[in-house]
Amino acid sequence: VGYSTCHWCHVMERESFEDEEIAAFINTHFVAIKVDREERPDVDAVYMTAVQAMTGRGGWPMTVVMTPDKRPFFGGTYFPPRDGDRGMRAGFFTILKALAQAYQTEREKVLESAADLTRALARAGARPAEGLPGPEVLVEMATQLAKNFDPRFGGFGRAPKFPRPALYEQLLRYARRAEDPAARHMVAFSLAHMAGGGMYDQIGGG
Repeated sequence: VGYSTCHWCHVMERESFEDEEIAAFINTHFVAIKVDREERPDVDAVYMTAVQAMTGRGGWPMTVVMTPDKRPFFGGTYFPPRDGDRGMRAGFFTILKALAQAYQTEREKVLESAADLTRALARAGARPAEGLPGPEVLVEMATQLAKNFDPRFGGFGRAPKFPRPALYEQLLRYARRAEDPAARHMVAFSLAHMAGGGMYDQIGGG
């Protein structure tokens, strides 16, 4: 799942999907489906929830591997094509081969894992809200974000990163209420790097 103006979507397309060896393997062992999230936001929302549940984060390009009945059992965002590329130990080709092997030799486990994830997502979606979250939830949020904060370039997690305005807004509100300078620093540092980086139009603005 991706969209036309997504830089890393084009990178993964060029590196992996246009690679003859990787493309041949995908066409042999999988049914490849490419989805434009701007045309099908409903599909994007469903599988983004699954990827976030599996990995703790989401973004685009979004890679989801499913059973024939459309139940996801593996997901992620950008993957470099081969082992060692961009500092990643396992490349996309290695991951695909491992997934194909698992489906052939341990199919029952794969199907069970997919069913468990589907049930968990269904329960989470059906569970009614139980009032507003307490202050301990906000403290835990700030603690987890601090663990994933990039002190060199700002943002959270590993590249590729994506702007997450709602997260920064929530963290800034927490920083004000809790008088937490560390939380305020994470927001200010990240925004400063966005403003000084390539995602900001230094000439025309925006």
